[in-house]
Amino acid sequence: MKAAEDRRTHLVTGAGSGIGACVARALLDRGDDLLLVARDEARARELEQEHPGARTLVADLADVASIAPLDLTGPLDSVVHAAGVVALGTVGELSAGDWRSQLDVNLLAPAELTRVALPALRAARGTVVMVNSGAGLRANPGWSAYAASKFGLRALADALRQEEAEHGVRVTTVHPGRTATPMQEQVHAHEGKDYDPDAWIDPATVAAAVLHVLDLPRDATIPDLTISPGPRPA
Repeated sequence: MKAAEDRRTHLVTGAGSGIGACVARALLDRGDDLLLVARDEARARELEQEHPGARTLVADLADVASIAPLDLTGPLDSVVHAAGVVALGTVGELSAGDWRSQLDVNLLAPAELTRVALPALRAARGTVVMVNSGAGLRANPGWSAYAASKFGLRALADALRQEEAEHGVRVTTVHPGRTATPMQEQVHAHEGKDYDPDAWIDPATVAAAVLHVLDLPRDATIPDLTISPGPRPA
């Protein structure tokens, strides 16, 4: 266990599953302090059981107005935005609600949560990590709304990086390829394909890349990091 003076404090969204859960476990395992965002009190209790030692903050990322009241005045060394939702379909198929739900959680919530956290991040010369997607680099048919939210998230990170450089805040976008998460299982079901988690990136691998970003010495920054599935045996 780290000494108190060596522990850092990290805020993580999406810690209930997938990449966010792996990031949360890795940070706790090495003795850092952790704040997790939960949509309601019941989910907060569940996250505290899943990640013993973590503290929770209640805010529904689908309701951006619930984020502003969060108290983030304490020490904060990083914010890792790992939460995300997806609703696949063509432009002709998706409703305004489908677009709104993805833009709210995938783009507006990270922007608002970062805004609320900025005073603490500036004080710590901290790091913001946006867990994006390959869809934030290219938009394929049927991925219009999700890709739009992720392209927007990349633009948010690019602007924030320049705006906060004078305060010593570093900003990194991580673009994982297809990763073995519950969302990936949902995508395969939509595509009508069999799902084999062993065919895709382990979320713990992406989490390790996120920790590398958080641990990078102060003399450098990683603006963008792309992670692709490795070669598979024939």
